[in-house]
Amino acid sequence: MSINIEKYKSLRKELNGKATLVAVSKTKPIEDIQALYDLGQRDFGENYVQELVDKERVLPKDIRWHFIGHLQSNKIKYIAPFIHLIHGADSLALLKEINKHGLKNNRVIDCLLQVHIAKEETKFGFSGIELDQLGGPAIGGINDLKNVNIAGLMGMASLSENKDLVRSEFAYLKSLFDSNAQLFFAGRADRMASLPVLSMGMSGDYTIALEEGSNMVRIGSLLFGERNYNK
Repeated sequence: MSINIEKYKSLRKELNGKATLVAVSKTKPIEDIQALYDLGQRDFGENYVQELVDKERVLPKDIRWHFIGHLQSNKIKYIAPFIHLIHGADSLALLKEINKHGLKNNRVIDCLLQVHIAKEETKFGFSGIELDQLGGPAIGGINDLKNVNIAGLMGMASLSENKDLVRSEFAYLKSLFDSNAQLFFAGRADRMASLPVLSMGMSGDYTIALEEGSNMVRIGSLLFGERNYNK
């Protein structure tokens, strides 16, 4: 077992109900996930559809699985029956596909809209302008998606040692979250079981994210150690 039990306990104490901890378990073995589950962790994040499906099949059924990677339209059908939250809805076309599979499975699928806030061009997501358009009457698309619930926003800051840059990116996402709250959540109280989600912050920058208003953090290496990609 390679989980860092002391770090897990300190993180839970640090978050203290202010933010949901999503343990990023991609590439990690079943045994490590089960060990963290036994300590009380229920939210786990995965990046790869097949790996997620395989783990969901054998692990406890009360785990809340989060898909945090870049989701391809042709893979939605595999996770639609059970996924708790999709973090990376980055286009209206993808949302429509998720809605289609939600309908097929007779469930409403919670999604976060991914916003591109980093300097890297390799990151995915809506721009601030596209986000405004998505929530406005010009497109009108999301309110027609009856089997998708827009539960909030997600963003990833630049991978940078410049803390001021990272902070400014998180602050920008928080401003978009605040300014778009009424557009996305007004009139959808029947679908909202909790407050809207602002998912930002990972192992290297979660403390800054919390200071800037995050209420969900995605932590991997601090809990499980560095990832092993040579599976």
